Amino acid sequence: MRRLNLYIDDRQTALPVSDEERALLKALFHHAVFCLIEEDAAELSVSFVDGTEIRRLNRDYRGIDRETDVLSFPLDESVDGMRLLGDIVINTERVRSQAEEFGHSYRRELTYLAVHSLLHLTGYDHMEEEEKKRMRRAEEALLASFEGAEDEAR
Repeated sequence: MRRLNLYIDDRQTALPVSDEERALLKALFHHAVFCLIEEDAAELSVSFVDGTEIRRLNRDYRGIDRETDVLSFPLDESVDGMRLLGDIVINTERVRSQAEEFGHSYRRELTYLAVHSLLHLTGYDHMEEEEKKRMRRAEEALLASFEGAEDEAR
């Protein structure tokens, strides 16, 4: 059986992460991680922060002094068969504003950003046009397959 150690840390108060959102992310990451890696065990950390905190992280680690929606910090190591993927940091305020801007739900934006960030942890990028197309295809495929798996579970 495949095992994902998922650590969720809600470090902000503006939009507390609900039990339903935690369950959604647990299911999403379990599905997506094992679509992307060959190992039977993986570890991943996800932190929810506000705009001020993500701006500080973006400045300190990337030299970019502005807010962003999500940051990925790849570790990409294996220890005793456990794939250590790294850390994802999600700005809940930006999740909400982008959901409104793009005309879809908070849930949809959250799952998109989670998958997008996970792809960064597994080696995807979007700096070049071809990389961007490849990453978009992977995002769409993972989100569609997750939605399909959710539908089957109901």
